Amino acid sequence: MTSAPNPLSLPAQANGGPLLELSNVTAFYRDLQALFGISLSVNAGEIVTLIGANGAGKTTLLRVISGMKRMGAGSVRFAGQDVSSVPAHEMVARGVSHVPEGRQVFPFMTVKENLSLGAYTPRARAGVKRLLEEQLALFPRLAERMDQLAGTLSGGEQQMVAIARGLMAQPKLLLLDEPSLGLAPKIVEEVFEKIQEVRRSGITMLIVEQNVVSGLSISDRGYVVQNGAVLLEGTAKELLANATVRTAYLGL
Repeated sequence: MTSAPNPLSLPAQANGGPLLELSNVTAFYRDLQALFGISLSVNAGEIVTLIGANGAGKTTLLRVISGMKRMGAGSVRFAGQDVSSVPAHEMVARGVSHVPEGRQVFPFMTVKENLSLGAYTPRARAGVKRLLEEQLALFPRLAERMDQLAGTLSGGEQQMVAIARGLMAQPKLLLLDEPSLGLAPKIVEEVFEKIQEVRRSGITMLIVEQNVVSGLSISDRGYVVQNGAVLLEGTAKELLANATVRTAYLGL
């Protein structure tokens, strides 16, 4: 079995192309088709947000990208290489971290233990002390909770743990699935401020978000996913002004 390439040796963009590129991706759950020929791209340094109703296929799409779900057909390219058949653990080594919907922290482990598990790759494990310090600088509230069981934290604090755990792997691309789910408006604002800080550190992000205004307001571009296919795409500003988006997702 060949080892995954060192992500530091991979070009951020191959021949000027996108960091991530999906072409005609399909996916199935047994006989039920969930994705129908989705094509999209994310350029290095961008935040791109996927919006759409529950069941539209957005979470499935993230799972395909991170290697957690096999696609039926199509291709996924990351950092200039075809990763269509690369399993999840190798995708982490290549520079893709997936923060799942619902946070999914380990409730009976401490905050420190949850974060340390994020340092999955040998390179990350070698620098785990520095990486922990970086996450505590980004999320100072967690510094007071390091020895606390993650399951006893508030929803917002658990989301911070989930994002910080994803960052412990030193990703080039961070996949965020519903980071505002179940959070109070004030906490949503704080979480999105932290996401912008992550972006300023040079990490590219692809976000699935039901809160259309919050998601697109920090994004460069977006895609509207409906019934497993891309319905619309454009800059964040274009999508926020689009009549279909305003009617279907903003109630205007």
